[in-house]
Amino acid sequence: MAEHPQDGVVVYHQPTCVYCMKLLTQLRFTRLRYRTVNIWRDPDAAAFVRSVADGNETVPTVTVAGHAMVNPSRGQLLAAVRERAPHLLAGRG
Repeated sequence: MAEHPQDGVVVYHQPTCVYCMKLLTQLRFTRLRYRTVNIWRDPDAAAFVRSVADGNETVPTVTVAGHAMVNPSRGQLLAAVRERAPHLLAGRG
């Protein structure tokens, strides 16, 4: 069952999604802690993505402290973290 934590970062993805792979690769070079959810394995997660992506399973979809963003860039994601969950970046460069 999909979790939608109000205090963290969750990246909803599909294994063959090039845009997901790009974002996840970029995030590896940050110290941001995040969780990934494969929407092909989690029907509740897929339903959540459809609920915030106009009925589509558009990935990557990311939640930052409960705020959903569809296909964000690395910069957009990190800006949302700074605004909504700055403690996730505390002590990180």
